[in-house]
Amino acid sequence: MATAILWGSSFPAIKVVVSSVGGLTYTWLRGALSLLSLSPYVALMAKRGKVGKRLVLGGLATGAVYAIALWLQGWGMEFTSASNAAFITGLNVVFVHIHTALAERSYGLHLATSLVLSVLGLYALTTPSGGFGLGEFLVLISAVFWAIQILLVSEFGGEDPIAFAFFEVAPTLSFFVPDAVLGLPALSHEILMWSLYLALACSDAAFALQAFGQRYVSPATSAILLLSEPAFASIFAYLLLGEVMTPVQALGASLIIFAMLTACLAEARREQVQKGIRNSSSEPFEH
Repeated sequence: MATAILWGSSFPAIKVVVSSVGGLTYTWLRGALSLLSLSPYVALMAKRGKVGKRLVLGGLATGAVYAIALWLQGWGMEFTSASNAAFITGLNVVFVHIHTALAERSYGLHLATSLVLSVLGLYALTTPSGGFGLGEFLVLISAVFWAIQILLVSEFGGEDPIAFAFFEVAPTLSFFVPDAVLGLPALSHEILMWSLYLALACSDAAFALQAFGQRYVSPATSAILLLSEPAFASIFAYLLLGEVMTPVQALGASLIIFAMLTACLAEARREQVQKGIRNSSSEPFEH
């Protein structure tokens, strides 16, 4: 839940930063500040021999996906509102559950309903603000990469969550190269402060909390808790940016929430069935 609150607060901050310096600068600057803050801890853990090959390679693999997702999301938010971006990003939950269903060949009515609700919600959310444009498209593609990031965290994030966050953030520095070629923008005090908040709170703290929390709760439960992220984002966008949704947009946002909830409940039921099968198969036969 703390991760959801921090991520929700990130959208207005991202909107301020990318509107001033663009998506490339936002991506590497946030990553650089995050790495600087985590470096002393990771150096200490490496000295103690607690930074293994799996953690490093898993973190870097996850980070490559994270970097692309962060860049696409930031780029897209140059052209759409913070609230719209938050709800579209939230569709990553649906993508995670679709992947799980297809991988295990358990695609059914609930996930089909979730997809329909997602499409309807996305249409209602974006149409009143000028249609499904470039910004919405970029954020939607980023949602696919966020879904992959969630799956990779579940796979590789079981070790030290702070060290994992360090290697997850590292690939974002690669965006410095194209930004330097195009010409680095001037960084104001305000942009540096917002970027520092995004780095410390929304990258370091949020991803460490996510990796730590997913040790103890299932992906389905995690996804349900993260459903609150776009709601927090709308609250922060209203308080900090004065963004207000129209009734039709609010309906679209609600449909997206229902779509995510439907997908989560479908997986929760699937997990219960599988647990029941495992329990029954482990019981001794009666003669």
